[in-house]
Amino acid sequence: MSKKLTVSSIKKSKGVKPLVMITAYDALFARLLEPSADMILVGDSLNMSFAGCSDTISATLEQMIYHTNAVCKGASSSFIICDMPFGTYTDIDKALKNAIQVFQETQADCIKIEGGADKAHIIKHLTDNSIAVCGHIGLLPQSVRSEGGYKVKGKTAQEKETLMQDAKAIEAAGAFCMVIEGTKADVAKEIAQSVSIPVIGIGAGAEVDGQVLVFSDMLGLFEEFTPKFVKKYLNGADLVKGALQEYADEVVAGTFPNEEHTY
Repeated sequence: MSKKLTVSSIKKSKGVKPLVMITAYDALFARLLEPSADMILVGDSLNMSFAGCSDTISATLEQMIYHTNAVCKGASSSFIICDMPFGTYTDIDKALKNAIQVFQETQADCIKIEGGADKAHIIKHLTDNSIAVCGHIGLLPQSVRSEGGYKVKGKTAQEKETLMQDAKAIEAAGAFCMVIEGTKADVAKEIAQSVSIPVIGIGAGAEVDGQVLVFSDMLGLFEEFTPKFVKKYLNGADLVKGALQEYADEVVAGTFPNEEHTY
């Protein structure tokens, strides 16, 4: 990227160019991803990809701040989004207190919270207090236990209407963009067309305003399962295993280090 995006430029991108968002959790990968990413999401998905947990719920605010700081150091020219973890925005006072902590202790450009119309009053309270907010509707990973699993949204007329109301409520509350996850493509398209802020899809079809993927999924590093919406752009796990096996073989054979790698 030649110039870092801002809240204003992200909003103005709607209908002009699709936005590229990718997750990152450390400085190393953030630096690698930065040239291609408009926005980097420090997602609570790190709880599954790197902490070995079965869902995102046990991620803590301290973890998110730690990883956000690492990403900010590695990708200073990307727009950085910090996921607010489960339980950190249950009411307006808690949400503002925790969001202020993120802003004071990191260089994150905004926070992201899950929920629709039910969270609109919280989003408004945050935006009224100079906290930039990215919304998140559709399939909500932090609700996986209460909903009994990961369920695609927008399958019924009622779900479609609820999602439409969610999107408009988030927009009215002051969110500058939103993620829509695990939603029928035709519904996601209508939602994107119904609001003036960018709608970033993940498992929501191509006719929205941008896309986001978990980097360890799209690079083929996470092997436990692959969601239907993920395209693997690299067989990363196989490449890493092959390199490690080559290293191990050379150590056992005594061919590494050779003269080239010896002082």
